[in-house]
Amino acid sequence: MKYIDNTDVMKRMKSRLKLNKVWKTVFLAATGLALLTLVILLVRIVSQGAGYLNWDFFNNFGSRFPDKAGIKAALIGSIYLMLVIAPVSIILGVGTAIYLEEYAKKNKFTRFIQMNISNLAGVPSIVFGLLGLTIFVRMFLLGKSILAAGFTMSLLILPVIIVAAQEAIRAVPKEQREASYGMGATKWQTITRVVLPAAIPGILTGSILALSRAVGETAPLVVLGIPVILQFLPDGLLSQFTTLPLQIYDWAKRPQEEFQFVAAAGIIVLMIFLILMNSIAIMIRNKFQKRY
Repeated sequence: MKYIDNTDVMKRMKSRLKLNKVWKTVFLAATGLALLTLVILLVRIVSQGAGYLNWDFFNNFGSRFPDKAGIKAALIGSIYLMLVIAPVSIILGVGTAIYLEEYAKKNKFTRFIQMNISNLAGVPSIVFGLLGLTIFVRMFLLGKSILAAGFTMSLLILPVIIVAAQEAIRAVPKEQREASYGMGATKWQTITRVVLPAAIPGILTGSILALSRAVGETAPLVVLGIPVILQFLPDGLLSQFTTLPLQIYDWAKRPQEEFQFVAAAGIIVLMIFLILMNSIAIMIRNKFQKRY
């Protein structure tokens, strides 16, 4: 039996350790560059927009004068839009995931459906805007309303929620299902009382990311023809509205330098809105993680 050459082993170990240090340095530099870019953006946004964050900014409507421009209509419109997007997308997405994982037969047709759902998650958002314009605005005559925009944005994030919900449901151990069946529970009782509660943390994680994308999207709303500046608040789901990303986009493209500072203030409000929305979802997720 030939003995192992320790010299050769040590040489190989040294080369591997050197290569490991090189890649570690590269990855650390990439991470540091990304964090540095983020810090620079945050510092610039806060330094430019903090001075415009006052009561008048939240209480005024849009204006062509920077000192009178406010975000009231856009903020309320974004809240109305999320009240449509969240229930529609989560109910349809989770329901589809339950059917595909628990009820649908595993054959070529279901694999074809799942493949197309995964592909839809990578489709550019402007394509969904064209789809919403054709179906909801023109075919169903919903106009430039909250419902039309909400349904369009729900289609945009629906594939992400379906895929995330499928992964979360698939991760629930089969032993828990079998134990429920052994206690005499029906399939629906097992899904609602065993599978879904255990899968809620994963479902909410995907939903948080999807809803965050919907809040920050602008392209589909531009295609739908949603107005940028409004001087009134929406009075229902069929009313016209505007959103924070649209308002920020309009301010950022204006030539006056003051509007760049107003846009920065709007970005701060949008970030706070996203943080609050995500915090609520994370609290719900953590609550279920402790129980299951």
